[in-house]
Amino acid sequence: MQEAVKLVECPRDAMQGWPHQISTDNKVRYINALLNVGFDTIDFGSFVSPKAIPQMADTKDVLAALDLAGSRSALLAIIANKRGAEDAVAYDAVRYLGFPFSVSETFQQRNTNSSIEDSLQTVEQVRSLCSTRGKELVVYLSMGFGNPYGDPWSEEIVFRWAEKLASMGIGILSLADTVGLATADQVSRMTSFLVKSLPKVEIGVHLHAPPQGWQEKADAAYNAGCRRFDGAIKGIGGCPMAGNELVGNLDTERLNDYLQQKGIETGLNREALAGCALIANEIFI
Repeated sequence: MQEAVKLVECPRDAMQGWPHQISTDNKVRYINALLNVGFDTIDFGSFVSPKAIPQMADTKDVLAALDLAGSRSALLAIIANKRGAEDAVAYDAVRYLGFPFSVSETFQQRNTNSSIEDSLQTVEQVRSLCSTRGKELVVYLSMGFGNPYGDPWSEEIVFRWAEKLASMGIGILSLADTVGLATADQVSRMTSFLVKSLPKVEIGVHLHAPPQGWQEKADAAYNAGCRRFDGAIKGIGGCPMAGNELVGNLDTERLNDYLQQKGIETGLNREALAGCALIANEIFI
């Protein structure tokens, strides 16, 4: 077996842009099933404005009903400001807080209602809060592979922000292909640079891709040294704040099969994973 990877399952990303409201009971049933699969981390919900993301308005209720006994999976919650972070760190069960830091000024305003500079201050506030409360902050480099808004973008801009965030003590950075613009060559080049230039930082990828283009991107990231992959069962998801058709996440079942065929250990229970896919078929209709 080759070096193990961390698989991060993202039911929050799958649910947040779904056109029909998913009941709290179904969210709990689904995430409880995911807790038995063996994922490193489950991105389960978000502490954000219910007006912005109505689907996530019941995150606290979902969290209260989860059965964490015996699960090795850590929970990650997305936050968009200090207030959300203060809500999230109050829960012992939440291990990670995730903050979307966009290299696109337009998208940062759309996604968190703040500027890039203001968001940088938020990152520092949340990092300090996490440090005092025994949590860890994951920063997503949103629009990491380009953006459709005409904002200045280059690989050098992404690298500068990554280096700035690393200098602030951020230990996990995830390159996010928010609207599915990345090419496999780009994923390879950018991931490789960050893995080599920031050896003390865990570099992950949160790739959005249509069903026909995911494997090339996943392969490029792995070969570039990435060992942290976000995905969602059935490839459902995307960012509703981007104002585009949801591109979709990496399909967890396909990603797991692909990695295991390469001799890479994922630690997932196939039977439990298949059971989650059946629940997903019932929920996402």
